[in-house]
This record gives sequence, C-alpha cells and structure tokens, in this order.
Amino acid sequence: MEGRYTQSGILQNSLLFRLQAECMLTFEYCTDIELLHDNIANEFENLQDRVTSDVAVFQLKDSPVLLQKHKETELKITTEGHCLDLLQYIDSEDDTRKRHQDGTGVVLNIDLLWKLTGQCAVSKGPDCAPIIHHEHRNFQLVTVYLPLDVVMAVPTSEPVSSLSALMVNGVCKQLDDMRRCLCHYHEGDKFCTPRPYHFKPHGCDYIITVVYPEGVTDKQLESTRRRLHQVLILAEDRPLFRRANAFVFPEDKDSGGYLTNTHIGLPPQGGKESKTFLVQGTYSYHHYMQDRFNDDKWGCAYRSLQTIVSWFRHQGYTDHPIPTHKDIQQALVDIGDKEVTFIGSRQWIGSMEVSYCLDHMLGVTCKILSVSSGEELASKGRELAHHFQTQGTPIMIGGGVLAHTILGVDFNDVTGDLKFLILDPHYTGPEDLKTIQDKGWCGWKGPQFWDKNAHYNMCMPQRPVEI
Repeated sequence: MEGRYTQSGILQNSLLFRLQAECMLTFEYCTDIELLHDNIANEFENLQDRVTSDVAVFQLKDSPVLLQKHKETELKITTEGHCLDLLQYIDSEDDTRKRHQDGTGVVLNIDLLWKLTGQCAVSKGPDCAPIIHHEHRNFQLVTVYLPLDVVMAVPTSEPVSSLSALMVNGVCKQLDDMRRCLCHYHEGDKFCTPRPYHFKPHGCDYIITVVYPEGVTDKQLESTRRRLHQVLILAEDRPLFRRANAFVFPEDKDSGGYLTNTHIGLPPQGGKESKTFLVQGTYSYHHYMQDRFNDDKWGCAYRSLQTIVSWFRHQGYTDHPIPTHKDIQQALVDIGDKEVTFIGSRQWIGSMEVSYCLDHMLGVTCKILSVSSGEELASKGRELAHHFQTQGTPIMIGGGVLAHTILGVDFNDVTGDLKFLILDPHYTGPEDLKTIQDKGWCGWKGPQFWDKNAHYNMCMPQRPVEI
C-alpha cells in the first residue's frame, strides 16, 4: 500500500516507510516499584530480542516482498538494488512506477510478521526437554497491548539490503520509548497504553515521533512538551506537539469529513520579487449548505467563523466543538450583543461578532483592521504579510453583505503588488477539491476582487502564547 504526502527538506529524495503492528506485553505486577520496573524491562528485552532475531520478518504491504535481518529479500532484488526499486513490486490500482518515478512523497507501509515454523523459530525455544516448575502462590498479571507505529525516512538510493536492519533498529527504539512511558505513567496496577504520535512542526523538514500515554491529558503533558521544544530549539509560544498537531498520513484521513487545507496544490502567484505568506497549519473548509443546514445567502460569516474555530482545533489550542449557527447566535445573546429574538433568525453577522464569539468560546483575542473601501485593501499588504508570518491564523473579512476568509497573501515589498488567497464560504456544492480549486472557490484574487464602494473589517485572530 502506498500513499502521498507533501515533502520538503530532508524528506525530499526519500521514501517514508511506516511499520504498524500490535504486540502484547505481559508482566507480573508487584508493589515494589523497583522490582516492578525490572519485570517490565525484562519483558521489553524479551520482545526486543525477538524483533532482532530471524523470527521477525517485514513485509511490504500489497507486494510479495519480504525483508529479513541477515538475509536478502525473498524476491530476486540484488543487494545493489535501491529502495526506489521496491515501488515496482507494489500491487496498486494506480501505476505507481509511472506516477512516482522519483519516489518522493511516497509512504510505503510495512507489516511485522513472525515465523512460527522452521529452524529459526524452533531455535528461539528451549533446546532441551521442557521442565515444568510449579509454584503455588497468588500473583497479578498485567497485559498491555503496544500499538507500534514506526516511521523512517529512507533515501531512495539506500540499498534494499539495509532496510531490515533499519526497521529492527526503529522498532527497538520505539519499544524503549514505550517502556519509559509505561514505567512513568501508572497508578498502582493501572497502566496506560503508550501510543506513538508523529509530528512535522511548521518549518521542520523531518518527522518527529513522540510516545504519549493514553488517558493523560495534554495539560498534564505540558512539561514533557516544553522539554521537547527546548531540546529541538523550537519556539515556546505555540503548541507543536499536542495530539491534535499530529501528522496525518494519507491513509489516515477521514474521507467522509470536511476538506482540509484546500489551498494546497494551487499554482504559485507573483514574480521573483514577491513573497508568499500563508496560513500556518491545518484548517477545515466550511461553506454554505453543509451539515444538512440551508444557510444560503445569509450564513457566510458563520461559515468563516467555523473555519477559524477549526484552525484552533487542528492546532491543538482547544477541543471546543465547531459551533453551529445556533451556538453562535446563542453566544452573542449570552454576552449581551444581541436580543433573544436573534436566536433562530437568518440575520447576518460581521467581523466584530466573529471576534466576540472567538473571545467568548475560545478565549482568543482578535485585532480588527478596517478600510474605508475595497480599493484601500491593496495598500494593506505589509500588515497582512506580518499577520501570516507571526500569527498564521485565517482572517475573516466582511464588507457590504459578503464575508470571506483570507488564507494568505502574495506581496511584492518593492512594487506593492498584492494578491489575496481567498477561501469562499458561498460555495454550495459537494466536497470536491478539483471543482473548488478550478472554479475559484479557493484561489488567488487581485485587489479588484473587492467592492470599491464597500467598507471592510478584517478580524485577525491572535495566537494564545502557550504550548
């Protein structure tokens, strides 16, 4: 099985190998912490010994390729063969060899198998007649399932013969991380499942894997995340390693949900002298007629607000659900901005109401940038570029009877030329990315896009300073 992801930096000219498997760990519980940790460590060592032995076999999904330590592949791939050559063995509905000749951006999935027969499987057992030792006592056995999820970026030119050793090393390292997590986060005989999460922070050209205990909140893990920021020399003013920040692989995406990051894939704008400043992170596209709710011709600002809330959710700032139109109206009534009769109506809202809702629902403050006409927006390139460079949040803009979401700008600091990346909430069609991009529902617009006779307010959400 193969998928596609957007690559940069170290990930260019590399294949991503992703190994997923579930291993069972069983150990004896005791109240002596030191002895308990020794019991856990011994069982992890036994599991690592099994992984490093010839019993462990790695299979490239949707292919006949089997990789084993100390042996060549089961197929006739020479030791001089490169990892890129593995693409030709994948049985895919699409022609992988034609579409991805350079291999960049490809995710190759690996299964971990265990040999149950043969000399190597027999050699892992005792080489003598079994002796049964019976001890009559009460004890408590704990079983934990370990969801292995190992990701490796491997150069396309790497010899195939080195792959199995890389996988063994990756699995053993993740088992070490799981052992430390299991020993640290437990209360009495209650143990959490240690689960790996993969991250690719904005500006980083590599993937980082962190093991977190299930059942422990992001708030409780703040000190762990802060150490990560410090070790990796990353800014400590925004969350980068919360669970919601986890990198989403193509096969893990929810095909039935909202489209995310609909601007990706659009052709670049501007010339050599201009620079592009874009929204940082992930957002969901919310537009007219979604959620089986007819808000055509009046709900554009509501939808823009939903897109902004989705951004704060995806970046891990909040777990507040995406507000419905009624939720938004109720919030404005609760803070005294609207009368009770506003709830259930089809009345428009503007940039100020959006800022009130973000403050009330998420505790997010906003800056309001106003212009007296659409023509004046052409002079705001520097302010908008600074916003996307420092805050990176989507901007809701309202003017006349219309609202839009600004996802970025292309700005020439010398000539002042400016283009806006617009996400249009007035779209009423299905979740079809090609249509949305081809028809301009998400696309680059010039200053002439704005009404020269309309007054505009821009709601510019500010990131909370936290990790």
